[in-house]
Amino acid sequence: MRTHTNARTNPLTTVRNLGILAHVDAGKTTVTERILYTTGTTHKRGEVHDGTTVTDFDPQERDRGITIFAAAVSCTWAGHRINLIDTPGHVDFADEVERSLRVLDGAVAVFDAVAGVEPQSESVWRQADRHGVPRIAFVNKMDRAGADLDTAVASIRERLHPVPLVVHLPIGTESGFTGVVDLPRMRALVWADGADSAEEKPVPEALREEAARRRRLLEEAVAERHPGALEEFCDRETLTAATLTGALRDLTRTGDGVVVLCGSAYRNRGVEPLLDAVVAYLPSPLDVPPVRGTHDGAERERPADPAAPMAALAFKVNATPTGRLMYLRVYSGTIEKGDTVWDAGTRRTERVGRILRVRADRHDPLEHAVAGDIVAVVGLKSARAGSTLCAPGAPLLLERPGAAEPVVHVAVEARRSTDTERLASALARLTEEDPSLAVRTDPETGQTVLSGMGELHLEVATERVRREHGLEVSVGRPGVAYRETVGEGVTGFVHRHVKQDGGAGQFAHVVLDVEPWKEEADGDAAGGAFVFRSTVVGGRVPQEYVRAVEAGCRDALAEGPLGGHPVTGLRVTLTDGQTHVKDSSDTAFRTAGRFGLRDALRASRMVLLEPVVEVTVTVPEDGLGGVLGDLAARRGRVTGSGTRGGAAVVTATVPLAELFGYATRLRSRTQGRGTFTARPTGYAPAPGAAATAVR
Repeated sequence: MRTHTNARTNPLTTVRNLGILAHVDAGKTTVTERILYTTGTTHKRGEVHDGTTVTDFDPQERDRGITIFAAAVSCTWAGHRINLIDTPGHVDFADEVERSLRVLDGAVAVFDAVAGVEPQSESVWRQADRHGVPRIAFVNKMDRAGADLDTAVASIRERLHPVPLVVHLPIGTESGFTGVVDLPRMRALVWADGADSAEEKPVPEALREEAARRRRLLEEAVAERHPGALEEFCDRETLTAATLTGALRDLTRTGDGVVVLCGSAYRNRGVEPLLDAVVAYLPSPLDVPPVRGTHDGAERERPADPAAPMAALAFKVNATPTGRLMYLRVYSGTIEKGDTVWDAGTRRTERVGRILRVRADRHDPLEHAVAGDIVAVVGLKSARAGSTLCAPGAPLLLERPGAAEPVVHVAVEARRSTDTERLASALARLTEEDPSLAVRTDPETGQTVLSGMGELHLEVATERVRREHGLEVSVGRPGVAYRETVGEGVTGFVHRHVKQDGGAGQFAHVVLDVEPWKEEADGDAAGGAFVFRSTVVGGRVPQEYVRAVEAGCRDALAEGPLGGHPVTGLRVTLTDGQTHVKDSSDTAFRTAGRFGLRDALRASRMVLLEPVVEVTVTVPEDGLGGVLGDLAARRGRVTGSGTRGGAAVVTATVPLAELFGYATRLRSRTQGRGTFTARPTGYAPAPGAAATAVR
């Protein structure tokens, strides 16, 4: 594995790895397409409504007009390499966004100038917060009726709570939107009808006073948060364009401010300033902290240096008929075509057959990739999404992207019995590509059950089985993933495990307390929905047996007493126990923990939990009454209402099980004019009738 002291054609300072994040229909795929067109990567503008986009290349994406799979593209602008990932906006594909954010250095959040912050805008923004990804905001669709930059910025401030630093003033409104005033440089950028690039002009006379006022507000907001800018502002009572740009860059990268731009991607207005902002404000791989991993239990760092030992994270797999395409973010070192790499998770070596620069479904071959690159490789046989690939002589294990728990399932069956094995192979390929899908066999019915993040998620998956594998399948009615929890626990529950059948026996005696637990209620429970602790004194149960009891308790969580659903939200305390000199062992205490907790749960008062979602419904005002009645019939609880752009907007919390088929019902109630979005909010106790039906 050769090393490169300097990647002359692509130095790290000129690389930007960014994602496009947004609510569905905010226009992020159109933004991506215009970026490719503006940078000369494509020579024709791709349109979502025509099915001619580069990044939405899957047939289902073009049929449905939405992004389903995160697509990586690469382009150049002003001497910079931009590796860009267009992420899905629909909540069912939030896991795809999560895996993408894990490998990105920055992001562009796209907002609709009429709707402002929408439910999924909030979700992806929070995801970016969790990953510490710096971002800039692009308020899109400024040419639409009702578009208002100030209203959109107010919704960003109120619902997402950043400090918006607005650097654009629109020229014209709605269909008369023709350009922007660039406040840092106090110039006008105007796009003539049909023009691909902006013409730079002086600020229009009618806007000079307003532009000066907004420039002053921007300077004050920046000086308040940036020491260097404050010093210059105090000395000169103004900021130069260079100082303002440098301060905006620093505030973006620390997360202390979010630069806000505006435009209309569909009409190609505002894309060039957006690209300039990506280059000016978002970080390069050198501007983010070194990647952290572990080896032999010790934490280690790898710098973004082509000469360092190689470390890369696989974040996406495409299992195509011609081979497996593995998408990698190279964090350090250099990877060459033909190299042997070490999979730190499976502890196996793999050979890199080819390295490809990616442009959605098209690829350009590369001889090598260096730190900071996002590329695809061919030839890896056992690596999966989340695998760490590193230099064999310098192992490092990077943290895997988290996978969400599926909440909806359907039974899937091949219509021809001879296709059963082909169906199993097709489903295995799907789950390899998408870790948020899961396949299991129901032990009672023998059916194959496919689980995912929502109704649309499963529709897309089963349609792929039909299209890509030529299989005729029958799909059952969707069901939701219930959970069970403890409503009222038990104290001092005794379980003795004694087994003697010749030779060494098994003996374990445990005493357990079981009680409800909520994560926010207890500081010692940072690990999830189950907490185990021991208060045994005097060495009555040695520490190694305590760990075995905990493992056994975790085994018991797989099936609860109400209906065999996973158990969550409880704390188990081992308060006492006994051992036998000869017959006690890890196995005996693990068995005692498993059956002891199982029996303790049967003695507890258990509660069935069902997944709930927050639904935002947008309907004409004359259809509001019918929609509210329908939500009430679906056990919905209205949490907010208002108007936006002449339409009524209702927010409600609804059990997920009640939403199957809701899209069709809403369209019929509103003559096709109603729309809704939903995002998961967790689990809630199921009422008696629903709980009885599930059991």
